[in-house]
Amino acid sequence: MTDTLPPQAASPVPGAAADSPKKLARSLGVVGGTLLTLSCVTPASSLFVIVPDLFADLGTYTLMAIAIGSVICIAVAFCYSELGTLVPSAGGEYAMVGTLAGKFAGWLVFIQSLIVVMIVPSLIAMGTADYLEPIIHVDPRIAGAVVMLAATVAGLLDLRANAWITGVFLVLEVIACAVVSFLGFSHGERGASSLLHGTVADASGSVSGVGFAAILAAMGTALFVTQGFSTAIYLSEELENPRKNVARTVLWTLGLSCAIILIPVAAITLGAPDLQTLSAGNISELVIGWSNTGVGTFISLCIALAIINAGIVMVIQNSRVLFASGRDKAWPEPVNRAFGTLNKFSAPWISTLAVGIPGAALCFVGQDLLTNITGVAVAALYLLVAVGALFSRRNHHKDAPAWRQPLWPVLPILVIVALGYTLTQLDGVALLWTLGITVAASLYWVFYLRPRQESRWIITLPEDERV
Repeated sequence: MTDTLPPQAASPVPGAAADSPKKLARSLGVVGGTLLTLSCVTPASSLFVIVPDLFADLGTYTLMAIAIGSVICIAVAFCYSELGTLVPSAGGEYAMVGTLAGKFAGWLVFIQSLIVVMIVPSLIAMGTADYLEPIIHVDPRIAGAVVMLAATVAGLLDLRANAWITGVFLVLEVIACAVVSFLGFSHGERGASSLLHGTVADASGSVSGVGFAAILAAMGTALFVTQGFSTAIYLSEELENPRKNVARTVLWTLGLSCAIILIPVAAITLGAPDLQTLSAGNISELVIGWSNTGVGTFISLCIALAIINAGIVMVIQNSRVLFASGRDKAWPEPVNRAFGTLNKFSAPWISTLAVGIPGAALCFVGQDLLTNITGVAVAALYLLVAVGALFSRRNHHKDAPAWRQPLWPVLPILVIVALGYTLTQLDGVALLWTLGITVAASLYWVFYLRPRQESRWIITLPEDERV
């Protein structure tokens, strides 16, 4: 891997002048970037908000599903690392794929990422209510909306300050996961072999087997559990020495998040007193049963803070996507100018509001539908990034100094095949919603962006003296 690359100038944009969007400041090292990225994976909120749904569907096969999803994510992370060092842009996936595979491919990627960035923070935020229950009863929709609005305010502040804030919250997340792991393993009710045999119980206690087809049907959610490692790509314009640090941040984050999630899942599976309790997925009650109410309350509060932490980081990440889309002229000019506006903290404040306020509104939409749509969009996004990775060694990109993934092009091809099949197994309604949004976006491309290629959807790269 090469530390530096000759500076690249942004593509010329007609009308660019003093009112053009400013550059984001490079203020993050590997530690700060990893803290923010790991906080976006938000292992504790994934474990305590998303994983219980997997326990309900898969029972003792939950660990297997997440492990398979993690293996797929390793191959995907290699693709992200290579493309992210070739194209270090706040646009993330769409800038990478659009630069390498063409503007329309980049536009399709942008739409999938936009679906994810608009929905995921709301899904996570709504989980706050369950873990505030020991102190106060609040409607999950109200709690989620409040968390989203608070995260929006935090997202308007200095990025380096947010890195330390989220770092403190992340420590609490890891402590909560460690306590759950210790309690689960120390109250083992079944052997490790149970992790290889899928059984689940319904509310009445009736036990049934779980087949591999059920794992495939839940793979969208399993991929969602560790999805946030891609945040490093969105932060690449604010990472020092991105040609080196993007790959490090992506891979370190994925490895740490997998460990933080998989170990407690194994402990919960082995330590749950019975299959009915395991399938219910109420981790707070499990902790109380293993210890006492005080410990359960402490864990619940740590989880609530983890969810707030996730909201802050996701709003930061997602506002960068809108910032980059405005800079790259994806919208009518007044919208582009608004999304590119920075405040005194170098935060894209209008883009931040455009993520946070609709996110608060989405907390009042059905959670199951949002989860399923997100699973489809994540799988489609990863598939398109893998397609982009096939173009990473063509023409002048072949010899460009960058981090290079092993086993190319085998890994991208395997990812494309695996995720292509996975998409056929996901929820039909969610597939239709995602397809409908994608078709509408494609029509926008055909009738607005494509006829204006000289002045719209111009994917730019940051210009630095040395990166």
